[in-house]
Order: sequence, then structure tokens, then C-alpha cells
Amino acid sequence: MKDKNKDRYWDCLDHAMEASHGGRTEEALGWLDEALKAHPEGAEAHNGRGEILWDEGKFDEALAEFELAVQADPKFVSGHLNRAELLVEEFRAHEEAIEQCDRLLAGGGELARLDRGTEAELYYLKSKALFYQEDLDGALFLLRRAMKATGEQDVYRAFEGQILFEQARFPEARRQLERAVTLNPDAGHAMYHLGLVLERLGDDAEAQRMFERAHAVDPEIYALPVAIDDETFERTAREAVEDLPRSLRETAEQIPVLIEDSPSDEMLERFDLSPQTLGVFLGTPRTEAHATDQPGDVDRIVIFKKNLEKACRDRDELLEQIKVTVSHELGHYLGLSEEDLERLGLA
Repeated sequence: MKDKNKDRYWDCLDHAMEASHGGRTEEALGWLDEALKAHPEGAEAHNGRGEILWDEGKFDEALAEFELAVQADPKFVSGHLNRAELLVEEFRAHEEAIEQCDRLLAGGGELARLDRGTEAELYYLKSKALFYQEDLDGALFLLRRAMKATGEQDVYRAFEGQILFEQARFPEARRQLERAVTLNPDAGHAMYHLGLVLERLGDDAEAQRMFERAHAVDPEIYALPVAIDDETFERTAREAVEDLPRSLRETAEQIPVLIEDSPSDEMLERFDLSPQTLGVFLGTPRTEAHATDQPGDVDRIVIFKKNLEKACRDRDELLEQIKVTVSHELGHYLGLSEEDLERLGLA
């Protein structure tokens, strides 16, 4: 790149950064386009475009920009990290993200030599991918490697608390989440999950305070629980069965639908459930039951009121989600697969 074009490239990048920080995204994109005219293979400019497009929800375009960035400069670490995170968070392409993280951690060839911070971030991203694949032990192991590599960070502590919560290790989760909130009093993720833990431990008043603090930080992500009275909740659950086609309703009426606030500790351990599960079918699917089978536990559906109330943003959404959850678990009783349930809009 000629010196004149080089100066123009970096000058445009400075203007783009200033515009982006000021919330002027269209202006920022314009400056990045000018930067790419001066240097079409500018990794920094492609990466900047990718970050803006990601914020605008244009995930495919963002991914393409991050790929152009790392193709232009394989040693450009930010492009690699952004691509891996986008694959994890938006595309749920967990295996591909894990492969990319492993490749970067192995190093060699054209790839950059990693500093400890980058190494930690790759362990963290790989940990998140494993978490979404429900490999909680693997996720916790890698997260702790990340913290060993770079030291204590509130984001890592909060995620450790989230994993421990999903493992039903509530006192341990509380300690890590309280530490995360101490490190960053504005960490909505840590406050919300601390609220979940405190609720499990029976401190409803403090849990509600944490939910409210998280909501104040980011009301779009951390909605407050939507509470409805028990009678309305029970009536809505009954309507889910009554609204079924007659051929299914007569079968569904044979199985009780029970309502509890949240899964018990015994249920979490016995059935390997998430503490946040909305509902569960317990028993033998009708398609697998045989007349000669010995009776075991009573077949039943259990839905969890507090979990459903936290999963929805308003009353109408909650009423609809109660019906969807009951219908989903009835589908399991009837022997339908997750693919069948998704096709029927009950996933």
C-alpha cells in the first residue's frame, strides 16, 4: 500500500471510530467504505464493518466481513474472535466455533502468536459453545482455564456462577455471582443470575431486588417476572388440553398436569433438569408403554410457574407460553420427537 493510501486508510478508520462511538452508524459505515477504497484488503475496516452490521442484526453480512478480515490478515486476532463469538451467539454453530478456537489455540502457520488475554478469550468462547451443547462440566473446566490465563474478570465470574447454577450447585453459584457483582456493580448478567440463585435459596425479597437492578441496567434483556394469580394460571393450563383436537384431547385428558413453582432439588438431580426448565413430562411415552409393563411412577406433566413467569415479557405472552409448554409436554407423552414438536410450533 502506498504511503498516501496508507495515511488515507488510517485517517478514515479514525473518523469511523469517532462516528461509531457517537452512535452515528451510517456515517461510520461511510468512512469504512472510504477506508476500503484506499486499501481494499484492510482487515481493520472489514472488522469494523462486521461489528456495526452485527449490532444491526445483519448476522450473515457481519460474518462475511469478519471472514474477509481474517483472509486479509490471518494474524488479525480481533477478526478471529468476532467470528467465533458470532458463530456461538447468533448462528449456534457450536462445533464450527469450537474447531476455530482449537485451531487458534494450537497456533502455527500464518496465525498470530497469542497473548494471555486472547488465549483466555478463546477458552471462554469455547466454554460458551460447550455450555450451549449442555456439556456443563467441559464448559466449567475451560472457563477456569480462561481465568487462570488472564486473572479475575467479572464476565468470567458471572459465567462461572451461571454454569454452577445450571448444575444446581446453588451456594457455590451465589459466591461467584456475588463476586462478579462486586467486581462490576453494573453487570446485568451477574445480577440477574444472582437473582435466580437467591430465589432458589429462598431469599425472594433479595432475588426481586436483583431482578430489578438487572432490569434497570438493560430492560430489553432482563425483563421483570410477570406474575399472575394461581387461578388464572391453572385455568390457562386446563385450556391447553381443552383446545386440542378431539382425537388428541381424549388421550391427553388421561394424564394429570401438575403445577409447581420450580423444580425441586430432588427432581433436578433425579431427572437432570435445568433449574430454569418450563415444564417436563415424567413417565413413559404412550408409544413405548405396553399392556404387560409393570406400573412405575405415575405418568404426569409438571409445569413450573415461577420459571414461566420469568421467561415472558408480558401477561399475554405468559398465557400463550403456558399453553405451549403444556402442549409441548403432552407431545412428549404422545411420543412426538423434538423435530415433530418444532414442526407443529410447540418447540
